[in-house]
Amino acid sequence: MAKLLYSVGMSLDGFIAGPGGDMSWLADRIGPNPAVDRLVDETGALLVGNRTFRGDDPYKGTEGEGEAFGGGWSGPQFVLTHHVPDVPVPGVTFVGDLAGGVAAAKAAAGEKYVNVLGASVARQCLEAGLLDEILVCVVPVLLGDGVRLFDHPGGTRVGLERVDVTQAPHATNIWTRVVR
Repeated sequence: MAKLLYSVGMSLDGFIAGPGGDMSWLADRIGPNPAVDRLVDETGALLVGNRTFRGDDPYKGTEGEGEAFGGGWSGPQFVLTHHVPDVPVPGVTFVGDLAGGVAAAKAAAGEKYVNVLGASVARQCLEAGLLDEILVCVVPVLLGDGVRLFDHPGGTRVGLERVDVTQAPHATNIWTRVVR
């Protein structure tokens, strides 16, 4: 059965996007990364938040703009939203609730990962006990403000078990498993 994995690039000061969801800070820091390459090969479906689906793109202005992993991955995408667009998007299924989105994405992924994209969806999956693993690619930059990784003041403690730590030219990758 598929596992839910949240993968994300994060600044050293804990931000996954700049103010207003700006992802341009990541553009010149995307490069060869064996952990991400492995993830791309092992991903069977995406579960994407609405803001992430419609938001800023670190690949803006390149031929990979608007594509998962800059065009390095293709497959079924499930976007969690309460506002389904009038015009269908090829390869994208819009779902209205977390449980339905997770179930559909897992069915589509088979034995591979469902890669979760979007801070809010990842937080919801974690709070619902559905998130299995987290891959954080820590990028050596300080943003100072923006969207935090798992920002939840007053939240509960979540145990994580380290699976792997690797280096890439532009990031230190920390792969963990959620302890239940």
